[in-house]
Amino acid sequence: MSRFLTTLALSLIIFVTAAISARADTKRYEFDKAHTQIIFFADHLGFSKSEGKFLDFDGYFIFDEGKPENSSVEVTVKTASINMDMEKWDEHLKNEDFFNVGKFPDMTFKSTSIKITGDKTADITGDLTLLGQTHPVTLQTTLNKVAIHPMTNKHVAGFSAVAHLDRTQWGMTYGTPMMGSDVEIRIQVEGSPLEEAAEGAVNK
Repeated sequence: MSRFLTTLALSLIIFVTAAISARADTKRYEFDKAHTQIIFFADHLGFSKSEGKFLDFDGYFIFDEGKPENSSVEVTVKTASINMDMEKWDEHLKNEDFFNVGKFPDMTFKSTSIKITGDKTADITGDLTLLGQTHPVTLQTTLNKVAIHPMTNKHVAGFSAVAHLDRTQWGMTYGTPMMGSDVEIRIQVEGSPLEEAAEGAVNK
């Protein structure tokens, strides 16, 4: 009986240690908005690519350093924060021809799967909800760096991501085919674990 109890105790210690170790590798990161950008490029009548960005967004990512395929990300973007550095364009993009921000103030992305493609790369597939419709989008993502920030002494993870989507899938058909339907999205993200993000916010 004593031997059984000893074995049981050792098994419990091993199980608890493994569980704690797994939790240590998995952290929830809050976006550092000062160093996070959501930028897009869209065709302008075939002459050039117009660049825009969203200024108001929030979200987080759960990063499992030991098993990155178990990570996840969620983002909510305020569509009224679209900015093309030209007021006339901004107002047009906010109306019913494009983002219809009065009716659909939020655009969301929630990851559904992660496929590791290299030592520091992965395809993050998720559901993009826009204009009341939800369709999958894949972000080709690169892990830039995970380290202690030299100025704040906080743990920071940084990523870059690129995606292409066909805006007409979400019912945004204005201007096609003269204005292309393909939209390129480029994202830069820095984040810190939740408990560290608030502490480091004033020390950037």
